[in-house]
Amino acid sequence: MRIFMLSLAAVVAVAGLATVDATASETGMAGIHSWKKVGRKTCMIDHQHSGSGSGATRKAAEMQAISSWASFTELEYGSSWASYSNAIEKSMSCSGSSGSISCELNATPCRPW
Repeated sequence: MRIFMLSLAAVVAVAGLATVDATASETGMAGIHSWKKVGRKTCMIDHQHSGSGSGATRKAAEMQAISSWASFTELEYGSSWASYSNAIEKSMSCSGSSGSISCELNATPCRPW
């Protein structure tokens, strides 16, 4: 019985550590918004973040805008919310000509669980 209880305690301790690791990248600020499930993701309701970027090419400007979006989202909510590929309701507009392109984007942050 004692071995069983020690084994059970070890399992509970490991499960507790896994839970801590899963939420370690959260800042706690995400809790001020309502959330919804979208497939296998948890997304904010009615809250978007924006990002902007500029560059010599459209690709460079888009990448800088995405990086801007991700950096601010991570600062505010933690890295689990900061993946642009997980975001929904994305929109991006770019303007300018070759050598000087600017992009603005909006997207709703989501986390993968």
